[in-house]
Amino acid sequence: MPTESAASRGKRAGKIIDILKARYPDAACSLDFQDPLQLLVATILSAQCTDQRVNIVTKDLFARYTTVEAYAKADPKKFEGEIRSTGFFRNKTKSILGAARKLVDEFGGQVPRTMEELLTLPGVARKTANVVLGNAFGINEGVVVDTHVSRLAVRLKLTDAPKERADKIEQDLMALAPRDDWALFAHLLVFHGRNTCMARKPDCAGCPVQKLCPSAFTFGQEPPGKSKG
Repeated sequence: MPTESAASRGKRAGKIIDILKARYPDAACSLDFQDPLQLLVATILSAQCTDQRVNIVTKDLFARYTTVEAYAKADPKKFEGEIRSTGFFRNKTKSILGAARKLVDEFGGQVPRTMEELLTLPGVARKTANVVLGNAFGINEGVVVDTHVSRLAVRLKLTDAPKERADKIEQDLMALAPRDDWALFAHLLVFHGRNTCMARKPDCAGCPVQKLCPSAFTFGQEPPGKSKG
């Protein structure tokens, strides 16, 4: 593919977003939550764990811990056992209980609504803060870059960064999408990554953005109508 200008990439990204909006009208956060605190806890638990597993764990966890004070006073060993199946349970326990104590001590028990304040909480980096801000508060401070988003951003050539550079990928995606769409953009890419553009065997033939994707049919598949003979 010839070198693409920033303007051309922006137009292509806009078309991709519009098509994915039509394809996935229900695209939204996959984590179950009812308030900012629950989303904060679920997002910390989701590190190196599927959202499906997190939702199974939080169903009981949220019934047991109904306030930030309950988390702040929780017994670490007991909590570790309650979240063990999400993996990295010791570090996650330290982060969640530590964040709860900080919320009680410094934020009046409320999850803060700014990137700067969220980043002061144990276990919270920019990705987690973006999830909370975008989905609990409707505040678009950035684009959540998880494994699906990084993979698709690279495949769609919406970034020149390698998939390991989440920080650079986020900046590139923010430059391509309207700010009001930043949170949704991530959800659209996640849904597309789970349902069509899978890591090992993407369904290029069934992809609604194949004509806008420089990587289409480069995974050992033949374009429609092209014979292998």
